Amino acid sequence: AQAVLTRARRAPRSLFEASPAHQEAMDIDLLNPDPREERTKHKLKRMIQSPNSFFMDVKCPGCLQITTVYSHAQTVVLCGNCNQMLCQPTGGLA
Repeated sequence: AQAVLTRARRAPRSLFEASPAHQEAMDIDLLNPDPREERTKHKLKRMIQSPNSFFMDVKCPGCLQITTVYSHAQTVVLCGNCNQMLCQPTGGLA
């Protein structure tokens, strides 16, 4: 007669319960990412999604009037007062 081997059943381990073999520290801190690394990531892959573009106030060197300009402007932006060019598209940031 052969002996029948049976495994003792134990309660299933919780998904959040760490086994003794998995208690080592991680290489990176997921709760406090490095700001320099976050800046290099794609805008949708960051911990907090944020756009790469922004609005900026540009002061005209001729008449000192302040004009709000979009950072990724695709057209030439002229001063509303003296028609001096404030920024021109460069293919990237204005």
